[in-house]
Amino acid sequence: MRILILGINYWPEETGIGAFTTYRAEYLVSRGHDVTVCTTFPYYPEWRVPANYAGRFASSESRNGVRILRSYAYIPSSVTSVKRVLHEASFVASSFARAVFYARPDILLVVSPPLGLALNAVILSRVWGIPYVFDVEDLQPDAAAELGMLPKPILTAMYRVEQFAYRNARLVSTLTKGMQTRIIEKGIPENKTALFEPRSDNSLATISQEEGLAFRRKFSLPDQFLVSHSGNMGVKQGLGVILDAAALNREDQSTVFLIVGDGAVRRKIQQRARELELANVRFLPLLDSGEFRGFLKASDICLVTQQKTVSDMVFPSKTVTYLAAGRPVVASVNPNSEIAKTIVESEAGLVVEPENPEALLSAIRTMRDNNLNEYGIKALDYAARRWSSERVLGFFEAKLLELSANNRRGN
Repeated sequence: MRILILGINYWPEETGIGAFTTYRAEYLVSRGHDVTVCTTFPYYPEWRVPANYAGRFASSESRNGVRILRSYAYIPSSVTSVKRVLHEASFVASSFARAVFYARPDILLVVSPPLGLALNAVILSRVWGIPYVFDVEDLQPDAAAELGMLPKPILTAMYRVEQFAYRNARLVSTLTKGMQTRIIEKGIPENKTALFEPRSDNSLATISQEEGLAFRRKFSLPDQFLVSHSGNMGVKQGLGVILDAAALNREDQSTVFLIVGDGAVRRKIQQRARELELANVRFLPLLDSGEFRGFLKASDICLVTQQKTVSDMVFPSKTVTYLAAGRPVVASVNPNSEIAKTIVESEAGLVVEPENPEALLSAIRTMRDNNLNEYGIKALDYAARRWSSERVLGFFEAKLLELSANNRRGN
């Protein structure tokens, strides 16, 4: 198959949607397919384009057999709801200009957000006479509504675009059963939806003890009990609960809360930590792949946190990463969310009420007093069973092949 992927995030971004799209594209190439990705220049989660990409309006490159066509997107230095809309709109326009001159593919895979890429998808699929898959990584309108991030007129427009995207897609895919249920409840037939689950990185199961010790030496954390959070620092993550738990635990000099990554609210969170005078909280920037492996091994407990209103609108990739690395997890999330169900089902940790620092700290202390190794063993086993690359990516490829074959037959 010739496959064209439209998505705003891609390699070298290593967090979130960019990582998902990258390993899917490279898997398809490894299976003999011709894959091109239309994306922008890397910026996430720092919201900053690195120097080697800065100042360009378009570029082309190749990595692991995937052609990468990059086009301009406005990247705000400080992220607001309005600026995010402009950011996404600029990419929708520039990526269409790149894609429209691409040779006709057999199938179009569109990764949302941005939701506005649906406009490109509908036009291109009709011009080329091919199906498009609308891959929903984040139920963007639901998240914006429940977090109160956008005024009602913009939300109404987003819901209309969402319905337009789903109605015209040949297939609407998403990450979890909870997200799939939400899509079906919006009036989309179940047989028009599919689960394209995240895959487990098998290499994380073999991180050596020495990698963890090297990380601790490098960042001067030789003996501390590390309670860690990694990835995007945004509004949905509700990271304030970690600082509040750290404040309650400030007398315990043996425990360090380690927050790794970047994002729209990083400066705000760091400022609050300074105001609270939290000597037991450390911030680190995004880590390279080697350091990140060491970070995972060194972390005694890993955290997944979300605001109360966030339920099945997103499924953070860190959940899969932590379990694939055999890390015990405390999830401060909505108890009805897919994250909570995953942690309970896997027995890899504990779930507590979101935005409740007392509950978060109590769970950390309970797990510390128990056998953390047992949680880790169960995490590894669950990740290997549920998210094996062979099952997850094999199903992904099979669905694309089925759509392409049906289109050739005129179905």
